[in-house]
Amino acid sequence: MELKGLSVEAFINETGSSSPAPGGGSIAALNAASAAALVEMVASLTIGKEKYAAVEADMKAVQAKASELKTKFVNFIDEDSNAFNKIMAAFKLPKGTDEEKAVRSEAIQTATKEAALVPFHVGEAANELFALAEEVITKGNQNAVTDGAVAAMNARVAVKGAFLNVKINLGSIKDEAFVAELNAKMEAIESDVNAKETTLLSKVVL
Repeated sequence: MELKGLSVEAFINETGSSSPAPGGGSIAALNAASAAALVEMVASLTIGKEKYAAVEADMKAVQAKASELKTKFVNFIDEDSNAFNKIMAAFKLPKGTDEEKAVRSEAIQTATKEAALVPFHVGEAANELFALAEEVITKGNQNAVTDGAVAAMNARVAVKGAFLNVKINLGSIKDEAFVAELNAKMEAIESDVNAKETTLLSKVVL
C-alpha cells in the first residue's frame, strides 16, 4: 500500500491500526513535510505583495527549496515503512541450516541499516527547515508569521522523532563503525535543534 496516496483520514486510521507500519519514522517524515509545506505557503503569500517587493527574490528561493524538501519528505513516508517491512521479511527467511542462518543474519543486518538510514536522512533534511523558517518568519508576510512558527516547531519534532527511530535500529546493528558514524552525526544535529526552535519562536511578535 502506498501511504502517501491515502487520504488524511485513511492514513491516520492506518497509523492507529494493529499494523506496526506506518510508525514513528513515517510520522516524523509527515511532520517534516508539513513544516516544509507551511514554509512554502508563507513564501507564496509573500511573493507578489508590493509591501514585500524587496524580499521577493529571497522568498522565491525559499519557496523553491521548501517545495523540493516537501516532495522528498512525502516520499520518505513510504520509504520508512518499506524499510521496516524489509526487516520483517528478513526475519522470515529460513534458518534450518548454517548457510541459511548466515544468509538470514546478513539480510537482517542489511535491512536494519537501511531502516536506520531512512529516518536519519529525514532528520538530516528536516534540520534544513530551520533556516527556511527563519527566512519566512523574519522577512515573510507577517499575517502568516505564526505558520512559520508552526513550521519551526514541526521541524524540531521531525528531527527528534526521526532520530529516535534511527537509534532503536542502531541497537541491532553489529557494524560498530556504522553505528558510531550515525551517532556522531545525529549528536551534531540534535545538539542545537531545541535552541533553534526557541530562537525562531522568540522572533514571532504578536
